[in-house]
Amino acid sequence: MNTVNSAHAIDVQVLSIAHQLEPDVDVDTALRAILLNEIRRRLASYELIVRNLEQKYAMSLAEFENRNMVEQLGYSFEVENDHQDWDQAMDASHSLRELLHELTNVEKTPRRTLVSTT
Repeated sequence: MNTVNSAHAIDVQVLSIAHQLEPDVDVDTALRAILLNEIRRRLASYELIVRNLEQKYAMSLAEFENRNMVEQLGYSFEVENDHQDWDQAMDASHSLRELLHELTNVEKTPRRTLVSTT
């Protein structure tokens, strides 16, 4: 494996692909842009799950849980599965929003160089 010498080496092939995807910026900016795009893509997917389940049950997850809907709807496989998917999508959305916040507020965070591009 070809790597750049550093404490946390990144494969040369990965750096090359990052440069191809984001050719007009430095490696750090390219990787940040790629990560932001992927986080946004995943977030959109989870938010779609949440919206669809909110429409299906005409309520929020909190209301669904407070009204004990799994029990009210007879503990069916579909309802229990929806509840698990809904809960997971909400948790994942929250985590992804935190990552998005971290990556978009970098000017407030000291940056450390992990990879040398020379």
